[in-house]
Amino acid sequence: MLDDELMASANMEIIAGDKSKHIIQEQIKIKERSIELLAEKYESNDITTDDIKLCLYSVGDNNSFLRSNCEPIVGLIEYLEEYFNPEQYEEGFNLGIQEGDNGARLTHEHSQQYHFVLQSLTLWRNITNEMFKLWCLAEDDLLDPENFYQLKNTGQGVNRVQPALRVYPAMEDLLSATKQHVGEWIGSSKIHLGDHTVPNTLMFIDKYTQVPRIINPILSVLKNLETVIEKDRGLQMYIRKMYGGIDGVKKYIMTDFFRFAFDGSGADNFYDAGSCIDGRLTSAWNWCSKLEEKQYFPLFKLTGFIGFDGDWQN
Repeated sequence: MLDDELMASANMEIIAGDKSKHIIQEQIKIKERSIELLAEKYESNDITTDDIKLCLYSVGDNNSFLRSNCEPIVGLIEYLEEYFNPEQYEEGFNLGIQEGDNGARLTHEHSQQYHFVLQSLTLWRNITNEMFKLWCLAEDDLLDPENFYQLKNTGQGVNRVQPALRVYPAMEDLLSATKQHVGEWIGSSKIHLGDHTVPNTLMFIDKYTQVPRIINPILSVLKNLETVIEKDRGLQMYIRKMYGGIDGVKKYIMTDFFRFAFDGSGADNFYDAGSCIDGRLTSAWNWCSKLEEKQYFPLFKLTGFIGFDGDWQN
């Protein structure tokens, strides 16, 4: 069934965009008809039409998840590669960080930081791409009657501290694949799972499903700011004076994010933050908590930002 030509239409994601209501309705009909035909064609004594439909809808859900969660990470990687050269930097857009500068806990030259950010985003993309598998493994770990847990105060309240017998090896595989893809690895390879930092696999899932919530508002500013200011001469003059133009403000925002959302900050020791696998996301959260202090924060507001859990999708 997976090789059937109807699979494409049965699992297509229907996105409104600029489409007319008529076209959307037609696409819905084509999708539902394809699902019906597949279910009828491949039903057997071992699997019912309802079970086949459930599987097809699940595949469709995964496609939708990947578009809304994986594509933003890919988009930010493309911005990094488009606007920054790993070998040299433009004046004012040096990605280098120094321990102690604005709370940074790492010291990287421009090229090191570029690759540190790239490999972190690549790992997040790979984790997100396998999230459905990881989620299944996380539930198996959490509910395994032989996988005992302890209630401990982890510094973030009392938590269920439990080994990640299935998720941990899966994360090791994803990290290994990411290392092969990006080449030289910068920073620690320590994976926190089943300790006071990430007590159990449910916490692990919660942490990594936050990644697109961090990235989407940034992409919204980068993509929509030019449209927002195109009819406001005052804003255009302000951006030219402060940042040298629209490309200048984009690079300014990205430089700040790529520096201080990946600087090892967010905790008072290298075990909880720093350059470890979990610490990279901790640093990004720390950057989010300080967004309102940034010089460019009003530009986020202009593009509709109301918070990292807000309606940023439009």
